[in-house]
Amino acid sequence: MLLTVDIGNTEITAGLFSGDRLLRQWRMTTGPDRTPDEWGGAFGAFLIHCGHSPNEIKAVCLASVAPAVTRSVVEGIELTTGAHVTSVTPRSELPLGLDVDDPLSVGADRIVNALAAIDRYGSDTVVVDFGTATTFDCVTDGRFIGGAIMPGLRTSADQLTRQAAKLPATELEPPATVIGKRTEDCIQAGVLFGAADAVDGMIGRISAEWPSDTNPTVVATGGMAHIVAPLTTTIKAIEPGLTLIGLRVAAHHLGLAW
Repeated sequence: MLLTVDIGNTEITAGLFSGDRLLRQWRMTTGPDRTPDEWGGAFGAFLIHCGHSPNEIKAVCLASVAPAVTRSVVEGIELTTGAHVTSVTPRSELPLGLDVDDPLSVGADRIVNALAAIDRYGSDTVVVDFGTATTFDCVTDGRFIGGAIMPGLRTSADQLTRQAAKLPATELEPPATVIGKRTEDCIQAGVLFGAADAVDGMIGRISAEWPSDTNPTVVATGGMAHIVAPLTTTIKAIEPGLTLIGLRVAAHHLGLAW
């Protein structure tokens, strides 16, 4: 079996593959103070909960944008599974051109998103990844050509409630109307509908600059995708496991066997 791990600044997403089939996926908080033993125990517990022994893991493919926790996570996984962890980086030999000014600065999560987009949708795709940041990853003709990054949904909401003493922390779920009657409704409307309209606006600008006459397919992924994507007009598909699929594609090209 293949274990795929995407380490973000706020959450870690893991997926378990049998062949090319994603069996299970789960999320955990990116805790910078956890020891390798604690990470190993957490991954082992999730695997057992899925009905599988850690010893069934034959390969691990990882992408990370949080270097401070990566080493401990890698050590914990290798300790628990006995499998070597292979990390995706801009230097990895993958069938994806990084057509940007500084290829070595491209995040591993954006690389595997682009790989997954090519695998599932063809080349002309924009992946909108709703995480700590909301990223727009643009792919055409087998190349990652850049994109955009804006503050993530939860990041914006938390900053708002921290900076404004009279604004309460609020669950992020779409209100029934844009014009709120309560402070909580006003925050939900502003954050969620504002984010949706920002995404639609960004996709409009990206499409206007697209290097071909093809209209790119817009796909959403990430922890907040299921909340924001239905409020937009431009996102055509929601793929919660897209980044994990990209890691599976990368694992194939990097010669991993499972």
